[in-house]
Amino acid sequence: MDTEFLRELDRFTLMVRKRVSTTYTGARRSVKVGRGTNPVGYREYRKGDDFKFVDWKVYGRSEKLYVREHEEEKSLMVHILLDASASMGYGDKFDFATMLATGFSYLAVKENEKFSISKFEEMLEPGESVTGRRNLFWAIEDLGRTRPSGGTDIKKVSEQFDKLIRSTSLVVLISDFLDDIENLTNSIYRLSLHDLVLIQVLDPVEADLSVEGDLRFIDMESKESVVTSITPHMKEEYLRRMEIHNNRIQQVCDAVGADFFSFTTNTPIFEAFKEINDRASFWRM
Repeated sequence: MDTEFLRELDRFTLMVRKRVSTTYTGARRSVKVGRGTNPVGYREYRKGDDFKFVDWKVYGRSEKLYVREHEEEKSLMVHILLDASASMGYGDKFDFATMLATGFSYLAVKENEKFSISKFEEMLEPGESVTGRRNLFWAIEDLGRTRPSGGTDIKKVSEQFDKLIRSTSLVVLISDFLDDIENLTNSIYRLSLHDLVLIQVLDPVEADLSVEGDLRFIDMESKESVVTSITPHMKEEYLRRMEIHNNRIQQVCDAVGADFFSFTTNTPIFEAFKEINDRASFWRM
């Protein structure tokens, strides 16, 4: 992979909107009562606050109870779930998806955060939570050796992930999402306790059915084939159904506060990252 791609990503910075929960110390900050790394001020005592955090010097001056607040560093764990099923082997889909996964991993490393890349087909292949550039380059090498294969069961994958990961994280799910819509919506709801980003990767032909005439279509996962004639009416119906499918994904994402992006593989990769940067609720430049 061209290292220039990684250098270009330096203008982006990860930022989450939810409070994360983990024991690893990274570069994320949250304010809490008690001892911390940086004092940020005071607030009035509330019922339930520990008296040992009351500042008695302030009480002596004001005759009111105040507790000191500190800012402590928290980590952001970035979990990337990467579809490696056979359908992602069509055109340049998996290569594009790999670039996205690598980009998010690099941004995590740049912020001294942990990341994992977990590939999936019908089952999840959990990736190890790591940090550092050396681990990033090992992950890139592993992705370079991966050849998409097998079917997809995103519902089962989300159930596996839910059982494995309990701490609140940033979850980036990269797939073509050409799965049963009920399975997809179930997965979105299951993963929505995290900061969730869905990124759809499609070949231009899948996005707009830019073919015509008598053709044989082969399902890359089931290997079933069908011969049909692509007419203007069929293309119109295909685009209508695709729009309904993606609109449903967007509706569910909106309902749970997740982000949804859709790109075709002829989109320049930095245009994709810029759109994510401009629109995502967790990210800033």
